[in-house]
Amino acid sequence: MMRTAGDTWVCRSCANEEPRDSQAEAAMTTQDSQRDDGAPDVADTTQSTTETIQEPCPADDCGSERASYEIMPKPGGSYEVRLFTCVECGHKWRES
Repeated sequence: MMRTAGDTWVCRSCANEEPRDSQAEAAMTTQDSQRDDGAPDVADTTQSTTETIQEPCPADDCGSERASYEIMPKPGGSYEVRLFTCVECGHKWRES
């Protein structure tokens, strides 16, 4: 990143110097003048969902084929775990 020092531009990392050019500088913009519209909307898959999927309940006394689920990232980010909840009996289980 260059910084100004009088009539020259000086590199902060290697100390290279270049003469300043007023025409070129007039065309430059800085981050201070840029507009920040905020972060884009992104779906958060780590939160519970109200949707259900076809997933048979593993509970012995339940024959339900529907479950709600949420996705949780594993530590280290290598993969995710899906946590299911049966819509009929409330039994909970996970799938890695």
